[in-house]
Amino acid sequence: MSHGADSIKTIFFALGANLAIACAKLAAAVVTSSGAMFAEAIHSVADTGNQVLLLIGLKRARLPPSAEHPLGYGKAIYFWSFLVALILFSIGGLVSVYEGLHKLAHPEPLRAPLLAVGVLVFSVVAESVSMWGCLREVNKVRRGRSLWRWFRETRQSELLVVFAEDSAALFGLTLALAAVVLTITTGDPRYDAIGTLCIGALLVAIALFVGVEIKALLIGQGVDVAVDAEMRAFLLARPEVAGLYNLLTLQLGDRVMVAVKARMAPCPSADALIAAINTVEAAFRAQFADVLWLFFEPDNED
Repeated sequence: MSHGADSIKTIFFALGANLAIACAKLAAAVVTSSGAMFAEAIHSVADTGNQVLLLIGLKRARLPPSAEHPLGYGKAIYFWSFLVALILFSIGGLVSVYEGLHKLAHPEPLRAPLLAVGVLVFSVVAESVSMWGCLREVNKVRRGRSLWRWFRETRQSELLVVFAEDSAALFGLTLALAAVVLTITTGDPRYDAIGTLCIGALLVAIALFVGVEIKALLIGQGVDVAVDAEMRAFLLARPEVAGLYNLLTLQLGDRVMVAVKARMAPCPSADALIAAINTVEAAFRAQFADVLWLFFEPDNED
C-alpha cells in the first residue's frame, strides 16, 4: 500500500532539527539585527509548531470508528495538515514579507555578521539531517517516481508537509546565507532585506502548493493510482472472480475504504456464493492491510 513510510519518525526528525535551529536563529537575529535571519527564525518557529500539530493530527486520526463517524477519523490528519499550510503561509510567509519590506524601508547594518553565517551553516547541516530522514521514508513509497510526481500523487499528507517544509527550509537558508554574505561583502544592508523578501515569497509559494494538494485529500481522493491498479489485478486474478465491473476507493488518512462490484464465478448455491465472497474478502484484506472497510457486491451486469 502507499503507507510503508514511518511518518512519526520523520516528524520527530524534523521537530528536533527545527527546535534546535529556531533557538539558534532567534539568538542570532537579536544579536545581528539581520532581517533575513529573523525571517528564518520565524520560519523555524512555525515549523516547530507545525510538527506538533502533525503529531496531534496523527493521534486524532487513529481514533476508532464511532456511531457519528462510522468510517473512522483517518481524514482528521488532512485537517491538521491544512492548518500547517495556513501557518506556513501566514506566520512563515507573510510575516517574512512584512519584515523584508520594513528592513528595505529602514535598513540597518548587520552586527556580528560572522555569527549569522555560523548559525546559518549550522542550520543547513541540521536541516539536511532532517531532510535525509524525510527522504529515507519518502523513498520507501516513491515507487520509482520523481519527487515532484510523488508530491502530486501521494496520499500521505503528513509526509508531504514535512517534505515541503524541509525543502522550503533548505532553499530559505540558502537565500538567507547569500543575503548575509552579500551584505557583508558590499556593506549594503538592502541585500539582507531583499533576501528576507525572497524567503517570504518562497514560503508563500510552497504553502500554496501544499494547500492545493491537501485540499484534494480533504474533498476525497481514492488510493494511489499504482495501488488501485494492484487491487484490480489482484481481484481479477482470483479464481472466484469472473469479472470486475467497478472498484471504488476512498483514502481515509492511513486507512482505506473499498467498494467492489464484480461478477463471480458460477457457484452451486447461495451459500457457496457467500463463501466465495468471504474468501476473496479475506485474501484482499491480507494483501492490502490498510483496508478498513470493504464492501463487496456480486452482480451480473454493471
